[in-house]
Amino acid sequence: MLATHPQPTTSDFLTTPYLNVAFPVQGTHLPADHGYPLYAAITHMFPVLHSAPWLGVELISGIPWDRGMIALPSSGTSLCLRLPVQHFATVLPLAGKRLAFTGYAIRLGVPMARPLVPAASLYARIVTIKAFTEPEPFLEAAQRQRTALGMNATLELPRDGRTRYRRIISIHGKKIVGFSLLVHGLSDQDSITLQSLGLGGRRTMGCGLFNPVVHTKYPKGDA
Repeated sequence: MLATHPQPTTSDFLTTPYLNVAFPVQGTHLPADHGYPLYAAITHMFPVLHSAPWLGVELISGIPWDRGMIALPSSGTSLCLRLPVQHFATVLPLAGKRLAFTGYAIRLGVPMARPLVPAASLYARIVTIKAFTEPEPFLEAAQRQRTALGMNATLELPRDGRTRYRRIISIHGKKIVGFSLLVHGLSDQDSITLQSLGLGGRRTMGCGLFNPVVHTKYPKGDA
């Protein structure tokens, strides 16, 4: 029987700092929409990670290559996990493993763990909130989740002339609508909490994970 995992809360975070754990990736190409098959490959190899509410799995960044595909640079590419410090040992066995999914494969190197760093502005490539598929209702739902976390910050759907804030991911063959999201005016504590707990669902499939905005409008590697 698999172990059960209690759902983390804001109060849990106050005594449970989170980490970014980056596994170097070797590979050539991946589908740009690889959140679900990546999670499936990880949990097939390590069932203990299945349905772990404390785990966040970021999409692997790459260079747009062909329609629906990304090319992986020969160096500097990582699989990044977001997790509480006490679970670091749980994910260490991923080091050195080969993950195969959707006809492609990657190999993971030895990870590097770093504490989260506060930033006044954070960006999530995609956030999904069940039943909210239109921009304005989605933004209102995200604001309610922000309020529930006790945060006072400004939420924004980023625009660059191509309405790139709207995102589509596939899970079990079903198309799921999400949106890119910027959050501004965060205190240091709220910034760390949001990076730890995120917004929306499907954090194990690349959704709801926030990173600092540094120098540019969007974080590097937003492919």
